[in-house]
Amino acid sequence: MLFACIHVPDFPVQAFVRGAPELRDQAVAVLEGTPPLLTVIAANARAREAGIDLGMTKLQAEACSGVLLRRRSIAQEDAAHAALLDCAHGFSPRVEDSRDAACCASAVNSKKPVRFADTVVLDVSGLDRLFGPPVKITRALASRAAELGLVVNVAIAGNPDAAMHAARGFAGISIIPHGSEARHLGALPVALLEASPEILETLERWGIRDFQALAALPEVALSQRLGQAGLRLQQLAQGRSRRNLVPDEPAVQFEEAIELEDVVELLEPLAFVLNRLLEQLCARLKARALAVNELRLMMELSAHEEQSPEEQARNQRSHHRSLRFPVPIEDSRNLLKLLQLDLAAHPPGAPVKKITITAEPAPPRFAQAGLFLPRGPEPERLELTLARIRSIAGETRVGSAELLDTHAPGAFRMVSFTPHRSSWDSRARRSSSGPRTAMRIFRPPLPARVQMKNGMPERVILRGVAHRVTAAAGPWRNSGGWWTEKAWTREEWDVETEPAAAGAGDFSSSLLRMYRDLSSAKWFAEGTFD
Repeated sequence: MLFACIHVPDFPVQAFVRGAPELRDQAVAVLEGTPPLLTVIAANARAREAGIDLGMTKLQAEACSGVLLRRRSIAQEDAAHAALLDCAHGFSPRVEDSRDAACCASAVNSKKPVRFADTVVLDVSGLDRLFGPPVKITRALASRAAELGLVVNVAIAGNPDAAMHAARGFAGISIIPHGSEARHLGALPVALLEASPEILETLERWGIRDFQALAALPEVALSQRLGQAGLRLQQLAQGRSRRNLVPDEPAVQFEEAIELEDVVELLEPLAFVLNRLLEQLCARLKARALAVNELRLMMELSAHEEQSPEEQARNQRSHHRSLRFPVPIEDSRNLLKLLQLDLAAHPPGAPVKKITITAEPAPPRFAQAGLFLPRGPEPERLELTLARIRSIAGETRVGSAELLDTHAPGAFRMVSFTPHRSSWDSRARRSSSGPRTAMRIFRPPLPARVQMKNGMPERVILRGVAHRVTAAAGPWRNSGGWWTEKAWTREEWDVETEPAAAGAGDFSSSLLRMYRDLSSAKWFAEGTFD
C-alpha cells in the first residue's frame, strides 16, 4: 500500500497569508498569548532570516526590522485546515486528519510543543491509474494545494508514519521506496517524533539527535531504559511502524473567515476582502466538484468612536445576510457581484471587524446545448440579472408568484425564482390532454356598471362602452377575513359579452370575470379568460 502526507510548514503564517496573498513574500511572524506575554509561535523563512526565533516575546520580535507581527487567528487556521482536507478528499476517500499531531516547532521556554492542524495523511493506493506514478501524484497534490492558497510538503511512503515524518522534515516532494525508509529518514531530528518532553530530554543527554542514531540503539537496552515507548520511537525512526489509517468523514460545511486588523467602513474595500474569501471558497468547492446553492454572510461590527456607550449597546453587533440561488453557482465573480448588490441595498450599520462566509454546497448544474442552436446566456447569470432588477423595482416585486393558503381573492406573495417545476405540476401537465383556460387578471380591477334583469346581468358598461351579456353563470358568494381589517364579501359572475355596437370597445367578444363588492355595492371586472 502507498500513503501520502500533506504538511503545511509554518501553518499559522500560511493561514494568515492565505487571506492576504500580497504578504506572501514578506517576513511574517505570528504571536499568541495574553498581553503583555505575547510570544512568537510561528514565522516564515524570511522572518527567521531577519532574526526571529520561536519563543521570542513581542518586545524582542519588534526589535527585528522589517518583520510583520500578527496575532494568531483560530478562524483563519480552521479555514486553512478545511481547505487542506478538501485538497486531500479531492484525491482519495480515505483521509486521516492529524489535527492533534504536534508540530516540530516549540517555544524555547515551553516544554509542551505547540500543536497545529497542519498535516493530513491519505491512502493513494490505486491512484496510479488516474494520475500516474507516485511522483505525478505528489505533484498533483502540491498543485491542488497551491490553488487553495497553501504551499505544502508532500511525501509518499509505504506506511502513514514514514510519509508523515518525511513531509514534516523535508521540503518539497519526497518519494520513499519500500524497504529504504530508515536510510531516507535517518537525517531527520528526533524532535519530529511524537515523544514526551522527558524522553526527548533523555535522548538529548545521550547525544541522540537524529533518526539514524536512534535506530542504531540496541533494542534490549533501549527497552530497559525507556520501556515500550522507547521501542515505539525506534520503530518510527526506522520507518518500520505498521498501523491502520483512521479515515475521517469529509466535511459538509464550507466556511471562510477573516479577522481584520483594521475595521472596514466603506463597501469598496469590503468588496475587496469579500473577493478573497469567495475565491478561496470557490476553489475549495471546485476541488470537491461542487457549487454554491446558498451563501450566508455574517459580519461582526465595531461601534463608531463618536457613539455614546448607550448607543453602542443599542446598536446591532452583527450583520447577517443570506442569498439563495435558483441554480448552483461556481464563479466567484458572480457571487461577489450578488453580494455587492445585496449589501448596497442592506448595508451594515457599523464598521466591520470580522467576516464569515458559509456556502451551502450542491452539485453543479450541467446543461447540454444543441449542436445547431445558438448559445444562450449562462444560467448562473440569471440570479445576477434578477438581483439588478430587484435593486430597481424592489425586492417584493421580483420573483415567482406563490398562492397563499387562503380564499382571499388575489392573495399571493413573491418568492425567489426557481426554474425547477414541482412534481405535482409535472404530473398535471402530463395528465392534461386538451387546451387549458387561463385568466388574465386586471390589476387593479376595472370599475364597471352592470344592469340586471330578473336577477341576471343583462348589460355591462366597461370603460364607457356598453356590452351585451349573451351568457352568464353565477353568482358565487365569497367572504372571509371578518376578524381582520381586510375583510371581504362579494359575489362573482362569469359573463360572456359582445359589444352593443359593432367595432366598439376593447373587448369585441370576451368571457369576463365580474364581481360585486357587497360592502360598497360596486361592480368590477377582475379579469378576462383566454
